[in-house]
Amino acid sequence: MTPSDPRADPQQLFEKAEALRKEVGESLHDQFTESIYSRARAIALRAVSTERPTRRDWDQTLDSILTSRTFGFPIMLAILSVIFWVTIQGANVPSAMLASWFFWLEEPLAWAFQWLGAPWWIEGFFVHGVYRGLAWVVSVMLPPMAIFFPIFTLLEDMGYLPRVAFNLDKFFRMAGAHGKQALTMSMGFGCNAAGVIACRIIESPRERLIAIITNNFVPCNGRWPTIIMLASLFVAAAFPAGLASIAAAATVVGVTLFGVLVTLLVSAFLSRTWLKGEASSFTLELPPYRKPQLLRVLYTSLIDRTIYVLGRAVVMAAPAGGLIWILGNTTWGGTSLMAHLASLLNPLGRAIGLDGIILLAFVIAIPANEIIVPTIIMGYMGMGMMTDIGSAVQLKALFAANGWTLLTAVSVMLFSLLHYPCTTTTWTIWKETRSVKWTVVSNLLPLAVAFAVGFTLTQVAGLLRVS
Repeated sequence: MTPSDPRADPQQLFEKAEALRKEVGESLHDQFTESIYSRARAIALRAVSTERPTRRDWDQTLDSILTSRTFGFPIMLAILSVIFWVTIQGANVPSAMLASWFFWLEEPLAWAFQWLGAPWWIEGFFVHGVYRGLAWVVSVMLPPMAIFFPIFTLLEDMGYLPRVAFNLDKFFRMAGAHGKQALTMSMGFGCNAAGVIACRIIESPRERLIAIITNNFVPCNGRWPTIIMLASLFVAAAFPAGLASIAAAATVVGVTLFGVLVTLLVSAFLSRTWLKGEASSFTLELPPYRKPQLLRVLYTSLIDRTIYVLGRAVVMAAPAGGLIWILGNTTWGGTSLMAHLASLLNPLGRAIGLDGIILLAFVIAIPANEIIVPTIIMGYMGMGMMTDIGSAVQLKALFAANGWTLLTAVSVMLFSLLHYPCTTTTWTIWKETRSVKWTVVSNLLPLAVAFAVGFTLTQVAGLLRVS
């Protein structure tokens, strides 16, 4: 090849390659794969003979239903709704029992500090601050994770989750992302930190990073209680008694689907701007359905996922409990620091449909989303520690007395869905990416989306005079 040869010019080579790529189309890889499998099947049929008639292929029969355009998505939504319902209903009683036991233990711990002669602020910080914060996190997080993760792992072991990735692959390809992101997104329903870890299954560094950044847009265990509670208190109340529970469940599913939509939109934005690049090929060979290995399912879900994620959450939530106690019990000019900060944040909160107390609760709850509602109650009641109100009627009355409307509840649900990840997830993102830049982006980008959605909703509601 001489220097005058056109083939020696890299730019001409690139232009020729681009022209050929457009000529063969983007489905060349799929055509090759389909050809290979068709040829392999033809060889197998010629080389293998059976004496008995081939039994009905149940795998293909199930796939014709679970991955069909007509039934695939309704079945997915039905399964998702059932998992949510089982998790929510099954976690209520053990969560209440754990909370009762932890808060019963708080009194003996306080007595022990008093017996040792510890100053009141030492007792308050460690018992009514750090310990109470940990009690809230464990009692709220542990039961749902102990239910959700085994169910999710069971579906994974049975072979259903690859069918979910198959159904959603075309949407993620349209967004310039990877089809396996559907699996990592599903894992985020249990815990976003676990969803970030699951992004390791994506081979492409660019597409793996997109999946990591956008995993925050599906609600995790820490955000379910807030979304479910507000859907039950405010949305369900707008419907007749017979339809209230259906309306609440539909609201939770609707918020979840909105999170999936935002995941696709932000993925498309990233793949066309900061993380621009060509989507990698995704050949998904659907595994056969199989009988789940129960011992493996229990070990993977309870040890590798539940205990691991809960341990990280506990470490991150301990400082938050102490900080809440300090803000509630330190005064300046006769007013607590919490009240001062809430007043400072109030204009910004109002602009996105919240108020200063709500926005401050989200800031304080960065280590763990589970303490958002207790912190809001503490701020409204002017108490020096996180507390709870046993009656839903009393809780709604407290919110209404502080200016809450249906619009406020919807704004809080959407902000809870979209805002920055918790400290546990942020730490996991840094561990997976080893990049300060992308760790910061993974926090600021969701926050910007949450503010944009909240501001837009508030302005539109104001124009339409909806409250």
